Formats: sequence, C-alpha cells, structure tokens
Amino acid sequence: MSGRFQPYPDYQDSGTCYLREVPSTWEIKQLKRSVEGCVNGVWGQEPTGDSDDIVVIRVADFDRPRLGVSDVKFTRRAIPEKDRVRRRLRRGDLLLEKSGGGENQQVGQVVLFDADIEAVTSNFVARLRPQDGIDAKYLNYAFSSLYRDRMNTCSIKQNTGIQNLDSNAYLAEQWAFPSPSEQQQIAAFLDYETAKIDALIEKQQQLIALLGEKRQAVISHAVTKGLNPDVPMRDSGIEWLGEVPEHWTVCKCGFYLSVLSGFAFPSSGFSDDENDTRLLRGINVSVSCIRWDETVRWKRRTGDRLDEYEMAVGDLVIGMDRPIISDGIRVSKIREEDVPSLLLQRVASIKPGPNLSSDFLMQIMSSPMFAAHIEPDTTGVSVPHISPSQIADFVIAMPPIEEQERIASVLDEKLSKFDLLMSSCEDAMELLQERRTALISAAVTGKIDVRGWKPPSSARMPETEMEVA
Repeated sequence: MSGRFQPYPDYQDSGTCYLREVPSTWEIKQLKRSVEGCVNGVWGQEPTGDSDDIVVIRVADFDRPRLGVSDVKFTRRAIPEKDRVRRRLRRGDLLLEKSGGGENQQVGQVVLFDADIEAVTSNFVARLRPQDGIDAKYLNYAFSSLYRDRMNTCSIKQNTGIQNLDSNAYLAEQWAFPSPSEQQQIAAFLDYETAKIDALIEKQQQLIALLGEKRQAVISHAVTKGLNPDVPMRDSGIEWLGEVPEHWTVCKCGFYLSVLSGFAFPSSGFSDDENDTRLLRGINVSVSCIRWDETVRWKRRTGDRLDEYEMAVGDLVIGMDRPIISDGIRVSKIREEDVPSLLLQRVASIKPGPNLSSDFLMQIMSSPMFAAHIEPDTTGVSVPHISPSQIADFVIAMPPIEEQERIASVLDEKLSKFDLLMSSCEDAMELLQERRTALISAAVTGKIDVRGWKPPSSARMPETEMEVA
C-alpha cells in the first residue's frame, strides 16, 4: 500500500494470525468485551393492525455493500410488548446475521442500524449493542474486515441446508481496539473515503443501466424497422408494432417455427455417470447462455423414443417457468458444447423453419417487446410460467431470410460493443469494491495511521487519493 498515509511509528504482536502486528497503543481483547451481549430476535405473528405491529429487520433488509440496513420495504409483524422490550433497536446498534448464508455467501454479516424507527430483529438476526467507549461505526467496519477475512468460518455450524453462526464462539475472537477518539477518527475517515468510492460505483451502475437500455432499443428497432432508414414503410395493423418495412410479412411465430415442451424425466432415474446424456433443465437456461454448473444425466437405451428431445446446434431453448428475470428473457441458443443433451420438462425448444433465421429469432425473443407481450401466468400455481401456444401466437414482422441474416449479423457486431462496454463497467466496479474493502481493512487494523486526517473543507469531494495495492 502506498499513498499519503504512513504506518504507525510502533507496533506490537497481536498474538493472532489474522491481525499480526497492530499499533502498540491499541488494546487487544475479545470482541465480546466491546458489546453488551448478543440478543436474539423474534419473528412474531401475522400483523393485526393494532399496537402490537412493529417493524422486524430481516437478513433480506441488509444492505451488504454499504454495511447498513435498506429501507426499501420493511416487514411488520405482531409482537407483544413483553417480547419486544429487550429486543427494541436504537440507532447505533449492530445487527448480526446468525442464520442463513448460502453456497456463495457465508452467514455472519454485520450491519449498522442507523434509523429512527421502532423495530426489532427477526429470529435469524441478533442485536449487538456497543459498550460505552466503543464507536458503533468503527466496530461495524471492524466486523466487515473480519467477515472479509472469513474469521466467522470456524464458528459456523451446518446440520441442514441453513448455516448457523455460533455467536459465543465468534465473539470470543480477539481484536485490537484503538482509543475511543481514534475509533471515531477512523470511522469518520472511512465514512468519507467509502462514500467517494460508493459514488463512483453508482456512476458505473448508472452507465450500465443506460447501456442496457440503449442495447435493447437497438435490438427492437432493428427487428421491427430493419437497417435501411429509406425503405418504404406501411402500417403493420398491430398497435405496439407500428410501421414496418413495406416488403416484410406480419404474422404469428407459429407459422414459421415449432415449439416442443421437454419430456417428464423422473428424478428417480437421474444419473451422475459422465458417460450418460446431460438433461437440459430450467436451472441451466439463463439469459443468452446455457450454464452447466449443475448437471444431471440420463442413460439412453435402444428404442427409448427420446430422439425428438435430443438438442441440436442452433435450436433455441426457453425456460417456461419464471421466463422473465431481472436480466431479461431466459432464452438461449444451443451451441456445440451444449450437445448431446436431452430436453427436460419446464424447458421448451424452438426450432425455426427454413424461412426463419434462428439468429434473427433469438434477437426477437431477447427484445423488450417480446418480454412485454408474453405475460407469464400464475393461475393455480405459485411459479409464473408461459405456454408453447403463447410463443406460437406472438406476432412478428418478418423480412426475407437473407435480410434476417444480415440484420442478425449487424446486431451481433453492434451488441458485442455494448457488451464490451458493460463488461468494462463491471470490471471497474469490482476493482472499486476491492479498493473499498482493502481500505477498510487497512484502517481498522492499524496498517495506516489516519490520526492526522481531516475532511477537506471543500463541499466537492475530490478523487480518492489513497492507493491500495
């Protein structure tokens, strides 16, 4: 690490492998000595509309990147006074995730409660109240550093699918605490510096959103208006489609393609033998790509009559359950690396006829107009789904096959540029987040001395001067 901040003049051995050396003036003690116990939450009953209703902070309310609580939509539950009196939150409390987590996200995140509302925590979240002389923001940053270094790992127990954190074991870990005034100084420094980094991350997010909107607009225009701005136009007769090139045909998709729903392979016959054929399931179909992170297989037998469910390169597949997600439509094209594979139920294959380009159809089905006019049904089931008839009945404006292929080729070139720009933004955000995390760790563990830091007097935030290597 280099920059305008230097190390402390003197260090001591912390006695721990994760802190190593810390400033000689810092006090080493267990984390539990910094809080007034660990109070578990309560879930209560369905809200009744009376005075027993109160906000209950869940793990889902954690704003993990900013180490706080999101106020987008709080949950209210009925909890009597006797059950909330010891659990009532106040500004400056820390909230510890005790149960939850997952394959890619361990349990044990800590965030700061910084709101002026009456609330308690859910049964999956515990309240940590800092002791006198312990700055809440500093302690929150300290816990984030511990979480980043996975110091919670040895305190996690998992007997079922849910991870549970042994809070007593976790809070028995050692930490090095500066003086109260130094804690406040470190917290103020990190508030300022992380706010600058967060602002840069937000700008990248806004740019990605704008690029995404522009990308979708380019697709929609190309597949409904074509590439030639001077071509004669005519009214399509479809309100949302508007005018289309005069020589294009307006028709239902079903005239030029076939839709096949997957076969109901029984799970009892699933195989993990790599010599058997992969089953293409809904979990494998994402937006514009097939993911084989989770794979099950099926043993083919002579005369099993499954040939029509065998995928071919160029086929399109769509997830029939939850077809629309935040990233777009779950539709993708089968590639060489995706075969051989067999189509499982809740996924449909779409085979274009000789007069319909699969690349052109892929662009149509990836467009916002397709998402806007394929309304998932929830009748009688909990999972939104679409049917083959909805796909077949979707109206498209179809140019001659040669023009379809030209449009698809031009779009592929244009969209690759958008994808490259969006990928660059995502890389920039990842680097900024890494810088943010490293800066927090350096400050709360005493690797840099910020005691002389003062916030700039200018109202405008300058660019971050710290370099984190």
